[in-house]
Amino acid sequence: MKQQKNLTKQENLKRQKQLLTRWTKLLLDIMFFGGMVVTASLPFSIRLAGKYLPRLMDYYEENVIIYFVLGVSAIVLIGELRKIFSTVLEENCFVMENVASLRKMGNWSFFIAGMSVVRSIVYLTIAMAVVVFVFVIAGLFSKVLAMVFEEAVRYKEENDLTI
Repeated sequence: MKQQKNLTKQENLKRQKQLLTRWTKLLLDIMFFGGMVVTASLPFSIRLAGKYLPRLMDYYEENVIIYFVLGVSAIVLIGELRKIFSTVLEENCFVMENVASLRKMGNWSFFIAGMSVVRSIVYLTIAMAVVVFVFVIAGLFSKVLAMVFEEAVRYKEENDLTI
């Protein structure tokens, strides 16, 4: 009876993990492809938003360029995250490719933070300070996680050699 209960608990955990995995993959795909659509439509969407926020139109070209660069950067960052997620789905996440992806994600996060500072010169908002802070933290987190993954890969490779 107790063994059957444990089996049911394990099955429930496995089902929850599969559900979380599917939803996460769906969310990443929506963000990746949706980001492409949003980035491509910036010239039109900024004009539309400019009807309600006239200050946006004061620096129309600058805003299009800055948001385009930020959009492409975010798409590349999410692409790296999707690469990492594919190794999670394969249940083989401690590989050097993920270390490289985490390092790139850190670099892109710092780049986005820097571009957000540049954007603040054109159009300053408090929200942009939050964006800068979040991406600096994300960059630091990615760099530290890359070091942790690199160590885990090394341990895994040593362990694979001893078997």
